[in-house]
Amino acid sequence: MIKGLVPALNQLPHVRAFSTQRHGGVSVTPYGSLNVGMHVGDLPASVMENRQRLRGFLQLPNEPCWLTQVHGNAVAAITQGSCSDMPEADAAYTRTKGTVLAIQTADCLPILLASADGREVAAIHSGWRSLASGIIRATLAHFECQPSDIHAWLGPAIGPKHFEVGDDVRAAMLALNQNNETAFVAHGEKYMANLAQIATRELADCGVVQVENSEHCTFAKKKDYFSYRRDGQTGRMVSLIWIE
Repeated sequence: MIKGLVPALNQLPHVRAFSTQRHGGVSVTPYGSLNVGMHVGDLPASVMENRQRLRGFLQLPNEPCWLTQVHGNAVAAITQGSCSDMPEADAAYTRTKGTVLAIQTADCLPILLASADGREVAAIHSGWRSLASGIIRATLAHFECQPSDIHAWLGPAIGPKHFEVGDDVRAAMLALNQNNETAFVAHGEKYMANLAQIATRELADCGVVQVENSEHCTFAKKKDYFSYRRDGQTGRMVSLIWIE
């Protein structure tokens, strides 16, 4: 059975959102079982079956717009109901009904955004590189509504007790905002980093203060989530958002 998280964004008019866990698919170890990532070495037929199961379970209006995620700050503005290609981007935005935005993750932070009136939605792949390059601001720039009218949801990601990073990551985040220093705790010669805290501060600095954090750690919850940092070769979850 497919399982996942249902963000509070679903309470907004016309907005539907869902974030998968690893249950309910046909993939076998190390991709067991609901792997939706076509690029991780899983059998293509298994991935296609998993995607088809997910589409049926959620009764999606169209096939999700799968991105080619590259840890950058490009945002794909999608104006059609479905995507015939895979745009190279780490975020997607739409005002078109029936367009299903999709972000794949296995430790990076998925962020889903929706305007209060349900007319605009976006999805962001927030790894540390994309965060440092300004992916949140780049995505918010596409919205016509005021930032104060935007609701955000932070999905499952590697938590601060397990995300060990070096000086390069800390320096990149401090360059983004000096106040991000509080998101790092010294751990020997390295640091433990809090991605959700960094993303929440960046959203707030942009004027988005209505933020829900799932607080699910992909690394710690092996039964429910894929984790690249924990397992190396593994599958991908997906966080979806669309306008009915």
